[in-house]
Amino acid sequence: MINEAIQASNNLIKAVPLLGGSRSKSDYEQALELVGYLIEHHPAHPLIDMLADKVAKYEENAPEFAAFNARINALPRGVALLRVLMDQHGLNQSSFVNEIGQRSYVNRILKGERKLTDKHKAALAKRFNLPFESFRED
Repeated sequence: MINEAIQASNNLIKAVPLLGGSRSKSDYEQALELVGYLIEHHPAHPLIDMLADKVAKYEENAPEFAAFNARINALPRGVALLRVLMDQHGLNQSSFVNEIGQRSYVNRILKGERKLTDKHKAALAKRFNLPFESFRED
């Protein structure tokens, strides 16, 4: 049984090198594609969690994400989450009229000139099906 488990894990790493610690951009992209497929076709598959962890570690450490990560880390937590959601969903500042208001107001929040109000946070949490606390500013 132990040898079979080791062989199975070795085969999995051959198929998905990011699981074995690869730092290759193509291996990262392959893993992202697999996560997308699994979420769409097999949403309860245990491989999703393993891949998501490796993808997150890649994104935290890869040079091509350094500038993005630095910008996100410099923002208040709620604004950082909003920026990530905008990026993930292909949204722009005009996409939040119902939750925040006009584009110019969203722009000021993203620049740090204004803060998200509790009303904004509640509307964003509802839109993205996230807990209200996800948008807290600490």
